[in-house]
Amino acid sequence: MTVFQALVLGVVQGLAEFLPISSSAHLALAPWLFGWPEPGLGFDVALHVGTLVAVLVYFRREWVRLLAACWRMLATRRIETVEQRRVLHLVIATIPGAVGGVLLEHYAETTFRAPTLIAIALIVLGILLWLVDTVSAEDRPLRTMRWYDSLLIGLAQVLALVPGVSRSGGTITAGLALRFDRDSAATFSFLMSMPIIAGAAVMEVPRVLRQVGISTPLVIGVLAAAVSGWAAIAILLRYVRRNSYGVFAAYRILLGAVILLVVYLRA
Repeated sequence: MTVFQALVLGVVQGLAEFLPISSSAHLALAPWLFGWPEPGLGFDVALHVGTLVAVLVYFRREWVRLLAACWRMLATRRIETVEQRRVLHLVIATIPGAVGGVLLEHYAETTFRAPTLIAIALIVLGILLWLVDTVSAEDRPLRTMRWYDSLLIGLAQVLALVPGVSRSGGTITAGLALRFDRDSAATFSFLMSMPIIAGAAVMEVPRVLRQVGISTPLVIGVLAAAVSGWAAIAILLRYVRRNSYGVFAAYRILLGAVILLVVYLRA
């Protein structure tokens, strides 16, 4: 892999991880479309280290409050504050994704990366995102979250093992369906990305380093993912305070249609 290819994939990963358009789909499709060597799921996970840095830096004040709340919760063995309840909700939301990742890892590396399946997932989730964003009341702030809300959003995160579904797209759609406002749905989606990305990085990054070492393309890709990921969070949170998710739904549907056309022409 060249430095340029790694740079492109890093930027794609950072932008698409937090925009509801599926980073895994774009990372799987870019080599397929441009004829680049397939970097593999391990390289994809390594790029997630960059987006992990992005979400930690952007929400650094929130993470400090959550860590303090977690410490108080363990010390008192009681859940009393909004921050303590949010810690609990993040734990609950992470469990389905962690279990699904372990059970479906083989399929995520092979079967789920088929271009036709990715295209269908992009289109279906795009339609769902548009419908939910159009009809949902979206009148709940994040502080009203209950344990079963976080569980349902966590279950939606499992679907993101199929490239094209999108981790942020699935969880934001679930949040909107539960009537959370757009900003709250996006914020919780970004926060819950941290534990699942960190867990995947701990599992996969050492294996990648053993295979290829700390190469220049890998470092460039991770740095690009961090910078573009931070920008994507800032852009999306500012955008959805005044606008709908319709533009992202339309992009998903259009991209899915283009992929199906390319598959047909190459057949």
